[in-house]
Amino acid sequence: MSSPTLSTIQTRELSRNLITFLSLYKHISDSYIIEFFSEELWETLPTNWQKALCDLSPPQISDLLLDRSNVHRSYPSVWPLSLMAFRATAHTLAFPRMPRSKTTKVGSLKPEEFQENQCQSSLLGHIFRKHVKPKKQHEIRRLGTLVKQICDVTGCMRVVDVGSGQGHLSRFLSFGLGISVTGIEADATLVAMASKFDGQLLCTLEKEKKKNGSLQHYVPGPSPRHVTGWVNPKESWEVFIKQLGFGDCIAEDHIAAALKKSQWESMFVPEQKHLHGDQPVSAAYSDSDQTALSLEENDDMMLNTSYAIHNTMSKNAQESECQSMSSSSPKRFCKMEAGKELCADSYPYAHPMYEEVLPAAAVVCPGENEPGHPDFVLTGLHSCGDLSATLLRHFANCPHVRGITSVACCYMKITTKEKPTPPGLISPPLSSTLTNEVTHCEFGYPMSSWLQGLPGHQLSYKSREGACHAMEDYMQRLREESSLLKTHCYRAVLESVIRGTRPELRRAGIQTIKKSHQLPFHEYARLGLARVGLPADLPLDTVKVEAMLKQQGRVVVYFSLALLLAPVVETLVLLDRMIFLQEQGIESQLVPLFDPVFSPRNLVLVALKPKRDKGKTKDLPNPGHF
Repeated sequence: MSSPTLSTIQTRELSRNLITFLSLYKHISDSYIIEFFSEELWETLPTNWQKALCDLSPPQISDLLLDRSNVHRSYPSVWPLSLMAFRATAHTLAFPRMPRSKTTKVGSLKPEEFQENQCQSSLLGHIFRKHVKPKKQHEIRRLGTLVKQICDVTGCMRVVDVGSGQGHLSRFLSFGLGISVTGIEADATLVAMASKFDGQLLCTLEKEKKKNGSLQHYVPGPSPRHVTGWVNPKESWEVFIKQLGFGDCIAEDHIAAALKKSQWESMFVPEQKHLHGDQPVSAAYSDSDQTALSLEENDDMMLNTSYAIHNTMSKNAQESECQSMSSSSPKRFCKMEAGKELCADSYPYAHPMYEEVLPAAAVVCPGENEPGHPDFVLTGLHSCGDLSATLLRHFANCPHVRGITSVACCYMKITTKEKPTPPGLISPPLSSTLTNEVTHCEFGYPMSSWLQGLPGHQLSYKSREGACHAMEDYMQRLREESSLLKTHCYRAVLESVIRGTRPELRRAGIQTIKKSHQLPFHEYARLGLARVGLPADLPLDTVKVEAMLKQQGRVVVYFSLALLLAPVVETLVLLDRMIFLQEQGIESQLVPLFDPVFSPRNLVLVALKPKRDKGKTKDLPNPGHF
């Protein structure tokens, strides 16, 4: 598993191995840690496993069981071969989660870009940090960079950001990297916030222009266009395209472009000065840290992969598209002199690295040569449940989508044949045309015909929920012997108390009790009992409760065993999507793009379609590396 690039034979063989392995330990992945005492989960483990694991300290659990990078293990006792095989197989089958250039220092919970300021990335310009939490800053910078490289390779300078929320990624792509962006979001409140934040950014630029007399390091770019809409997983790609309203915006842009040109150009200096030799200063990335100009070693790796996955495309055949996407903000002037080579100065706040990769092309409004629906790249940052599967289907079926970067999350909300309406599934708006008919191919898992035909491919709701847990964060708690480790034991003891009084109350929803790890158990129990309708002063069997609390170490061990399977389950879900694309003749890669300590759902599925060339397509090469 040293490379996320797999052939059809490899993906099918891996899927078989994953299913076989998960089937052997289904009793662990499907178990609920809150039932540790009520279902006697410890007794379900082999006796020799119990003896080897029962006395481990939290740091030992992390080093001996969960840490796949630890090659110098020191065992306090002889481990059974079956336990060692379990650990080794889980680590081997799971896709690698650590970026090739690790961004977090040893002992730190945040990447190096946050060492100077815990809340502000030193690699992201200040205008893109406002209203954005550190985790999101890290994600939009790295994903935005990858999306830009996909745009360069495909020749599409138009992106659709699905589930765009408050528009943080859309703003960075648009104002920071010069890409025409349409963001579609189901929550109208978030859409309104996105437009508001766009306006604030433009106001900031205007203030800087007045203060400094000019914006020497900024060039005009398009404003993102925000659309309110719920992406129906059962509708066709034609309906999705209609939701985006491309036809209307193309006509509007074509008319308004020339009218808006003077308005934009009045804000900027016509000719930009290079302050570092031939390289312009980037405002998309902070100029406080010179390392920003290289975007770290891993960003070069992303650039290389963008070309490896699509290197059959001719540079001279690429066409850069440029179009405004905003109905309320100034539009980008779409027309450039034919044959003029593009450089970093052609893109707002462009990073110098792009100067080497931008194609020489004539840039025209898409409406001039692609009436109706221009090509674009799809992206989704932590698309919840079936949304990520829906985007992949649209990518595979829609001829206008040339590439995709998909970061999935909330696997437990994926629909399956066994559970077509899982808890937490977002209900469609009343205006939706959603039907009650469900076909097998519309489920979020499995997507591929291959996996549908494999016996034992089913994944329970609990196993998919477990796949969303953050292993790296839990490893840090173990190493620090954090008081947070007692939380699972508290809840398991409380579950036993509840069932002793009301046996029918199985896994009742209590929700999070704030700072529960700082409370004595009797206070925790008082708060929890009230939430399930039981008397807060319910008498407790003190002796029995204390006996269970002393088994906290075993609770932590069992949870760690289940956590070890989480990346394996995630791998099977994402591998199914890769196989689905292979069945459509499309190669793809899984990239560990974000620092998993900081952003647990860090695997990005990247895929490009072959370049259209006079009605013919060229085969995609086997991608090199990420």
